[in-house]
Amino acid sequence: MNRIDVSAEEVPLPSWDGKVRRFLRKVLAGLGRDGWDLSVLFCGDRYIRSLNARFRHRDEATDVLSFPLGASLPGGRRLPGDIVISLDALRENARSFHVTEDEELRRLLVHGVLHLDGMDHAGIGEDEPMLCLQERILAGLAGERILPGERPCPSAPSGRRGLSGEAV
Repeated sequence: MNRIDVSAEEVPLPSWDGKVRRFLRKVLAGLGRDGWDLSVLFCGDRYIRSLNARFRHRDEATDVLSFPLGASLPGGRRLPGDIVISLDALRENARSFHVTEDEELRRLLVHGVLHLDGMDHAGIGEDEPMLCLQERILAGLAGERILPGERPCPSAPSGRRGLSGEAV
């Protein structure tokens, strides 16, 4: 069984944190991962910028950061690491890429999990294997929703692939 801890820094803990846990359990099950103790932190641009500056030496806000631990615990449990998502950047990305905030949130969560699972990408092109897998996972979970009241945007182009955040 996978355990997901959701917390917040600089922003209120979202009321939909339980749906984040359910969504991530489905992502992990689809990847065949079990026994993970995963941490997700939601924050604002100021907080993620400080992390990005400290750990990646980039003094700018980003949308998602992954901090891999890759630790194993007795009993088969695994501490893969932490995912940090800026809700400010999430909203801006959704506007910029003409997708719903719900779609962008799901994309950032999957992206973070794939980094913690040991994947990486050199760029943001559609031919990047990690980003192709990310989009396949999202397509397989297309009926899943996290944010209340969010529906797919009929005029939005599907499959925003590029991300500005990278793994630490």
